[in-house]
Amino acid sequence: MGDMSNSDFYAKNQRNEGNHAAGFGCSLMELRSLMELRGTEAVVKLQEDYGGVEGLCKRLKTSPTEGLAGAQTDLDKRKEIFGKNLIPPKKPKTFLQLVWEALQDVTLIILEIAALISLGLSFYHPPGESTCGAAAGGVEDEGEADAGWIEGAAILLSVVCVVLVTAFNDWSKEKQFRGLQSRIEQEQKFQVVRGSQVIQLPVADIVVGDIAQIKYGDLLPADGVLIQGNDLKIDESSLTGESDHVKKSADKDPMLLSGTHVMEGSGRMVVTAVGVNSQTGIIFTLLGAGVEEEEKKEKKGKIMMS
Repeated sequence: MGDMSNSDFYAKNQRNEGNHAAGFGCSLMELRSLMELRGTEAVVKLQEDYGGVEGLCKRLKTSPTEGLAGAQTDLDKRKEIFGKNLIPPKKPKTFLQLVWEALQDVTLIILEIAALISLGLSFYHPPGESTCGAAAGGVEDEGEADAGWIEGAAILLSVVCVVLVTAFNDWSKEKQFRGLQSRIEQEQKFQVVRGSQVIQLPVADIVVGDIAQIKYGDLLPADGVLIQGNDLKIDESSLTGESDHVKKSADKDPMLLSGTHVMEGSGRMVVTAVGVNSQTGIIFTLLGAGVEEEEKKEKKGKIMMS
């Protein structure tokens, strides 16, 4: 256990050093740790370690008023180091998996058992029955015995049809839902400041260091630290379960989390975590939605270390 802990610690330090070497004054893990703090604790940490939100902006090479310059090389570099603002969806179920799930229905299981019993009985002939039937001249009984398997086969065929139709409907609905979700993600835009200009950007193009303008009705697309706010109140129930709106201010509680709604006021924030590294992304990862992305990052880290 001790060896594993040391190796994990060493790997994290290597990644942090790589991030600092890339020219930024804070690493991905440091920003993730910062966004886990709340209230006074967050304000103290921000002031002591970063020199306030202005110092944080300086480390992230952004301006609190003018935002990022918008150079493509800089944006690509930020995406490579801090990640993209995308949470990879859970791997879709295959058609065979949906068939297997449909087969778990209790009613269908009972029908399957009944069909198998019926088929088994149709092929079973007790000793001596055939001679008795022949002596009695029961041609009709013999014909019924030969056709006895049809009932069991018909039940099995019905079960197969129901399972295939159910699986196909589920597969079609999942495909439509993913298409709709993808279209919504592509069309959803957010206001950010770049090169002193307020522009509308697709949520997926937001990077760490962007200065985002937030207002009533917005769904926050990334984690950030409040730079300036006007009577800002946030609904954090989707993450914390707290039904009361949380008042945010730069001097008391400046932490803003992705997936939360702006219920009152407006303000500006500097983006500190996106995608799977945001608080919403971390929750999705724990639930299994972003497992593949995390595995890819770990493999990439091991390759870089080797």
